[in-house]
Amino acid sequence: MSTVAHARNYTVRLKRPHSQQQAFISSGAKRKIIRAGRRAGKTTWAATLAVERFLDRSRILYATPTVDQVDRFWTEIKLALAEPIDGKVFYKNETEHLIEIPNTETRIRAKTAWNADTLRGDYADLLILDEWQLMDEDAWEVVGAPMLMDNNGDAVFIYTPASLRSRSVSKARDPLHAARMYKQALLDKSGRWAAFTFPSSANPFLSPEALKEVAQDMTSLAYRQEILAEDVEEMPGALWQRAMFNETRHRDSYQRIVVAIDPSVTSSEHADECGIIVAGKAYDGHGYVLDDKSLRASPEGWARVAINAYHQFKADCIVAESNNGGEMVRLTLGTVDPNVPVKLVQASRGKQIRAEPIAALYEQKKVWHTQSFLALEDQLCLWTPDSPSSSDRLDSLVWAMSELMLGGRPQIWV
Repeated sequence: MSTVAHARNYTVRLKRPHSQQQAFISSGAKRKIIRAGRRAGKTTWAATLAVERFLDRSRILYATPTVDQVDRFWTEIKLALAEPIDGKVFYKNETEHLIEIPNTETRIRAKTAWNADTLRGDYADLLILDEWQLMDEDAWEVVGAPMLMDNNGDAVFIYTPASLRSRSVSKARDPLHAARMYKQALLDKSGRWAAFTFPSSANPFLSPEALKEVAQDMTSLAYRQEILAEDVEEMPGALWQRAMFNETRHRDSYQRIVVAIDPSVTSSEHADECGIIVAGKAYDGHGYVLDDKSLRASPEGWARVAINAYHQFKADCIVAESNNGGEMVRLTLGTVDPNVPVKLVQASRGKQIRAEPIAALYEQKKVWHTQSFLALEDQLCLWTPDSPSSSDRLDSLVWAMSELMLGGRPQIWV
């Protein structure tokens, strides 16, 4: 522990930052963004900076999406300021997670905030947005930035590179918005922005042996994102690359349109999503992804979404994989609307073999996206044959384009 200050003869204590943490804390940039691995000590950095600024009579607001993250920050703050709090120099409100100097505007407050609405109602000299990758961009652009106008305040953004799982629960319109902000910060030459990367190994209190051990329990993608703190946009060995989606196109009319389903047969909160892709083949002979309606729902829930898409886009049929509960798929779709034609397709070959011809069509610029489908594109660029993660959207896309562009696969009409 390191004594950093005194408040009316009461000691304020903070954990001593290591050199990399100190570089972040000491940076004079008005906007700082930190890309951190798990257990890299980011909450400690945030608490140290908050307390130092608080002792300089600043008003600090710390916000993060989850209560657990608030509790960790709050614990660090209380430990640092325990003596002056007990001595009644500072006032503490546990309910609002607030510590302040009485009769002043100086305070630290920690709160949960997913989006702009949950962040409203305050102003700050220093705003810290933790787990930034999970928040709606409006939390900063609409509410957070104006909070700093009173005293020309500073902002800190902290994030861990978003995995496919975390992207699915993010409130952001663009689940990669934190990574894009980081890239922009690196390009800034004015000194207004500073960007820092702290892998888990930057924490000197973590066991190097434990870090080596955990590497054997994680996929290479998860390890790069969660431990090495890398923004991974495409995996080596993936069949698709981001450059394939740089241009979007659409047509006014199509020869054929299908709705393809990769069904989820369970409805628990941990179940895989049901992949639902709407695609068409235009008169120019090219394939077009028209919509991605994938979701996590009960069988009846995804069946209704798929059939609504069939009617919305005036599709020819619904194409559904039959390997995973084929009879259930047929019965579920028929229960919602028995008049919708359904083609059940069987996966007789491995996923990579089925997907390679479709990826080749992308490379040949014969398949286009009519808009940016971020979740689908993430899955296409991050899936490899060794990946244990679900590939529901990818599978649905492959079924749709195989039907439209390759003449389909072995099938059963129902």
